[in-house]
Amino acid sequence: MIGEAELLPQSRLPRPWETRCVPPYRDLAAYNDRAPEYDRGWRGRLHHEIADRTATLAAMTVPSPGRVLDVGCGTGYLLRTLASRYPDAQRLCGIDAAPQMISTASACTRDDRLSFAVGVAEKLGYPDGTFDLIVSTTSFDHWPDQQAGLVECARVLRPGGHLVLVDQFSSWLLPTLATGRRGKARTKGRATNLVLRAGFISPQWHSVYALIINAVTATKPA
Repeated sequence: MIGEAELLPQSRLPRPWETRCVPPYRDLAAYNDRAPEYDRGWRGRLHHEIADRTATLAAMTVPSPGRVLDVGCGTGYLLRTLASRYPDAQRLCGIDAAPQMISTASACTRDDRLSFAVGVAEKLGYPDGTFDLIVSTTSFDHWPDQQAGLVECARVLRPGGHLVLVDQFSSWLLPTLATGRRGKARTKGRATNLVLRAGFISPQWHSVYALIINAVTATKPA
């Protein structure tokens, strides 16, 4: 059984896929600056709408998880929403690369089951098999090494645990692969390949918002 202290991110020896340096997240400074106002205005409303739909999908995918991790949690809105959907969940943890996002999330939280920490997908400092559910909403496109991040997600999920990954995945985004977003997933086919290579099975796609924001759900083999 995993104790409460073990749910806090821990330092550990790097894994083979982490031996190269992980560069800073794209727009990290901008997200630090935006943190206090992130949930306001039209961008805040859009963020909340996508998060609300993600929470509904997560609840349909995993009705009653014990432990939940939000990778790229921002101000913690999605995790707080999931806390209301999962009254029996023991712990809900969020990580984000932007320290000011974590400060904002922590200041807005009144539920003792929730905790937030600065961290990146490629170096999740949790023990193997910690979580029943991992969610990530509009963060994946900012991960410097998407494959390594997904491998880490698979590692910290328990066998039979689920991933709900939401971001911009559409064939409409193909032209961006030749410009500033070269090397990112951006399409369903490319994202599916990354998910499968990370060790997940049974990927399924779901429409989340408009034509571009979509979700893939997948399972870690039992």
